[in-house]
Amino acid sequence: MSRLGVFVPPRPRGWLIRAMTPINRAVMLRGFAGLRGVSDIPTIDFPSDDEARLAAACGPGKATFITPNHPEFFTDWMLDKEISARVCPRAAFWATNGVVNGLGALAQKFWLANNLIAQIPGNSEPAREHSIAWALKGNVVLLHPEGAVGWHGNHVAPLMPGAVEMASEALRRGRAGNSGFQAFVAPVVWKLVFQRDVEPELHKECGYVEGRLAMASGEGLSLAERVYRLYETLLDRDEAQLGIDVKAGRTFAGRHAALVTAICAKLSARLGLDTPPSEPAGLLRVARRMQREAKKDSRGPQIKAEIERLALNLRLGAYAFRNETVTQEELAEHIKRIRNDHCKGSFRDTLNRYVPRPAGPRTAIIRVPEAIAMHGFEGTTEQAVALLHQGMQEALDGIGDGGALHRYRNPFAGR
Repeated sequence: MSRLGVFVPPRPRGWLIRAMTPINRAVMLRGFAGLRGVSDIPTIDFPSDDEARLAAACGPGKATFITPNHPEFFTDWMLDKEISARVCPRAAFWATNGVVNGLGALAQKFWLANNLIAQIPGNSEPAREHSIAWALKGNVVLLHPEGAVGWHGNHVAPLMPGAVEMASEALRRGRAGNSGFQAFVAPVVWKLVFQRDVEPELHKECGYVEGRLAMASGEGLSLAERVYRLYETLLDRDEAQLGIDVKAGRTFAGRHAALVTAICAKLSARLGLDTPPSEPAGLLRVARRMQREAKKDSRGPQIKAEIERLALNLRLGAYAFRNETVTQEELAEHIKRIRNDHCKGSFRDTLNRYVPRPAGPRTAIIRVPEAIAMHGFEGTTEQAVALLHQGMQEALDGIGDGGALHRYRNPFAGR
């Protein structure tokens, strides 16, 4: 097997983890000597009460799984590292195998020394076993239950059950030798807010995306209309390729829903599913599993293309259509989502996917909802995941817009 498909247990080196903390703060977050940090977060709003609430769920005699939201690639891990440096320095972090294993032997050694756990698609059991064993020693395991990055800082997507399942199993094993053993699922949320007007920078990034995707320039449009036009052009292209007749007067949300339905029908037919899952996300999971299990299927390229088309269109959810206004931060997320998903093939695009550069300096607002004490929880896994989702969304809603400086009429609403 290639390195990508092999799980190698982390080999944490305390000296390296401690040495990386000031580097992370200076180079990745705050910046130094007049230079912007890579993630450009000079200010972190993390109240002492929230920090103490998180710390109370960690420590000896406890198995703790911290579950942050996941609005932005790379920056999220930099904030993970900052939180762990303050609360749980020995934390282990789940990460994609493309990061841990896919950048060469030296990079793999570095990431394993930083206590990263490689999640292997289709074979997550070794990572789960390692995580449970690590947590049983009184350590913390941190994983993002939203799964893939969504680029939506105000919305918590459906959660994966892994953290709850591992906490339950750790509790079962821990109680076998210690009746007082405890297990927690501890949610954390954050929101990123620009510290100044970055509209010129966002227009510039829109221009780059238009050029890479061979779209006509939207120069002269308002920022919100220009972002909307990016999505409308992509929607037009998908409709044309699938032969969808666009009915007059149909809103963007209606057109988008019809497109998703058409993609699901085509994908179900290719997979030979007589009774496909009713929800597109469920069909996507089934399709990916079938694709992994039938690697030599002659339909593979066509199935892969339909899976990718469905996944990309599911990235724009109901959260985009819900409100009458949209913040500058939300428009920036729309641009990053399109750039991440559709701009590929150059070194610059690849670098942006791994280390996306923000348009300007930001404040990270971090809040900690109440942890779920699995040792006192009597519900099902599904109920625990629902409770986790509710707590995270309520905490995000409590932050509000975080003092966002600029709002625009939402071009997706009613269009």
